[in-house]
This record gives sequence, C-alpha cells and structure tokens, in this order.
Amino acid sequence: MSNAPTVGPDFLEMWRDLLPIGQDKDSRGYRRHAWTGADADCRAWFRAQAETRGLTYELDRNGNQWAWLGDPEAGGAVVTGSHLDSVPDGGAFDGPLGVVSSFAALDELRRRGAEFTRPFAITNFGDEEGARFGLACVGSRLTSGVLTREQAYALKDGDGVGLPQAMEKAGYDPEAIGADPERLSRIDAFIELHVEQGRALDLSGDAVGIASSIWPHGRWRFDFAGEANHAGTTRLVDRRDPMLSYAETVLAARREARLAGAVATFGKIAVEPNGVNAIPSLVRGWLDSRAADQQALDRTVTAIEKAAREYGEAHGIDVSLTRESFTPVVEFDHALRDELARILGTGTSSDELRVPVLGTGAGHDAGILAARIPTAMLFVRNPTGVSHSPAESAAEDDCLAGVRALADVLEGLACK
Repeated sequence: MSNAPTVGPDFLEMWRDLLPIGQDKDSRGYRRHAWTGADADCRAWFRAQAETRGLTYELDRNGNQWAWLGDPEAGGAVVTGSHLDSVPDGGAFDGPLGVVSSFAALDELRRRGAEFTRPFAITNFGDEEGARFGLACVGSRLTSGVLTREQAYALKDGDGVGLPQAMEKAGYDPEAIGADPERLSRIDAFIELHVEQGRALDLSGDAVGIASSIWPHGRWRFDFAGEANHAGTTRLVDRRDPMLSYAETVLAARREARLAGAVATFGKIAVEPNGVNAIPSLVRGWLDSRAADQQALDRTVTAIEKAAREYGEAHGIDVSLTRESFTPVVEFDHALRDELARILGTGTSSDELRVPVLGTGAGHDAGILAARIPTAMLFVRNPTGVSHSPAESAAEDDCLAGVRALADVLEGLACK
C-alpha cells in the first residue's frame, strides 16, 4: 500500500488550533458537548486535518468521524483515535490528546518513510463523555450494538431535547443510527492514546504506560421524594425534607467506598422546586461508582442504597434507585497488549519493564469496543493526576513521547 508523503501541521500547531474551541472565558474549562456549536467546530477541525493529509474523510451512521489511508473495505485495518467532546468545564487533554497525537503519529511515520501494509484510520468517536445526555460513549456504544436505537432515542438532555432532535438540528440523520458490525469486522486493532487520569505514571517516573484493564463502573440515579413546603414557616419536626436524606447518602457513599477500596461520587444533583426559600419536594442525585473488581463494586453500591433507604425512612422520604448505565470490567486484548509491550521495548520477562502496565478506573471508547474487536490503550503522564477539570495537564515533552510511542506501535502493527 503506497504511503502518500503529505505531512500536516506539527503537534504543537494542531494543539494551538484546537485549544480555543469550546473554552469558557470565565472557568477556562471546556464545554464541548455533543451536537452543539462547539462540537461542530471540533468536527470541522478533524475533517480539515484529514483533508490536509490527503486522507479519505468519512462520517459513519452514528456520527463518528473517520480519516482513512488505504481502502476501508479491504479489512484488516489498524485504527487509532479518541474523542473531542468534554465534560462540563473539563480539561484540554481528556480525549483531544489522543486525536491530535494520532494525526501527529501518522506524520511521524511519513517522515520515517514507513510504508503501510494495512488500511489505517484515525477516528473521533462522538459523545464519549455523556455530558449532555447522561450516557457515556454513545458513539462507540451504538456502533458496537451495546446501545440500541430505541435506547438512544429515549435519551434526553437537561432541557428535554432528545438525542434524535439534537442530531437532526446539527445536520445529521438520526434515522441511520444503530449497530455497525460490518465496519467493526474490517478492523483488526484499535489503539487509543489518552492522558492518564491519575498519578501512577508520575509516581513511577514514566512518560508513557500501557493499559491492562478498565475497572467495572456505572451510574445510578437516586430519587429522594419528600414534601415541598415553606422554608420559613414549617417547623423542623413537621418537615419531610429530601435534602437531608440525600446529604446523609453522600456521606455514606464516601464511607462505603473507603471500606470497599472503591470510589463513589455524587457529582450531579437536580432539585425541585429549587427555590432558596422552599423545602424541596424532590432531590435527584447521580452516583458514579467504580472498583477494581465486580464484587467490590456491588458491595459498595448495595451498601449505599441500604443507607439511603434507612435515611429516607427516618425522614419520611420515598427513595428509588435507577441504574442508568453499567460497564463490566474490561480486560484489554492480552495478545495485543503484549505486542505493544514488545514494540515499546519492555523486553522479555527477565528484563526490567521500561513501560509500565496499569489499570484504570476511567471508561473509554476502547473499553466499549473491546467486546467486539481487539483494543489496547496507551497513557501519557499527568503530573498532578487531576482530570475532568481545567487543571488537567501534561508536559509538552511527555505529549511528544506519547506521539513517538504511538507511532512506534502503529509502525509495528500496520507498516513494513
């Protein structure tokens, strides 16, 4: 397969071009939510990068973007990429680092004169963070068939706008969404580079790591239903205030997670009627919980639910629980993971490892696709471990080390 020589803007130039898109001027965080103006600008950036390099641009049935070198229909493809959307007021690196690094790695391979022997693609999966519709990895879930069309059509944002309406307003066809097994059958390997969402690499002193697995994780909605009343005239003893049960449940979540060696976070809340001088009638809180194994996760969530119901009974509050999403433990393809380790020079089993292998509590598109195709991940050091925040960071030298590592891996998998 002939390798066209076109090389695009370097890593830093691409990074500078993408950086302002969707950044809030006050918080300095990013609001690149699915099917919004900022999302459209990110998508336009991706398409421009593809066309600058002479790649064939494609938009699939679920709104995921692809940039192809070689024949997409030939099979045996090696694919890399990540996502460009963000959580509310998220950081610059979560997702975009992987996409920018993918284009930069292709440029590096072209400078090396590497010749691709397999079809190759760079992808941007849509709505990975789930910031708008409450479900993570919508694009990859739809493609892999984990999320059905009917389930996707039921998704609504905080303003009551459904996913189909949002897609249609953004100029896409919601009638086309659904599983895409033919596409996945033509992919032999998907490699996702991502900034580490933790401090394991910083503590080990390594710039780049390889993922071993993704912890099982899920999102649960707790509804605490009480009685609306006047904040100034209702005696404390007469109140059915759901905020009390919610607050006690938040504290219980921290306690139970610590006991189980897990993590549990109430990071989103909705209150009705949401008045300063009104006792709420309903408090709705969303729990995110993750653990190294399924048993610890089940134990944590069960204990939190038990505490919530006990607190509700004590305050006359009706408590209900809905599991909105769940992803079991993901073990990345061992053969592919070992091949990455070999390519990156970890040596034989008797040698000292120079590229550490580590697990992660964060979900990724690679984790969703792992049930359908071989996937693997590379992590780039995050010196503070902060993620999903404007304080998220990675040093320039580490980013470039990540590009070189990704280029090495792609060369080993797709070139001669």
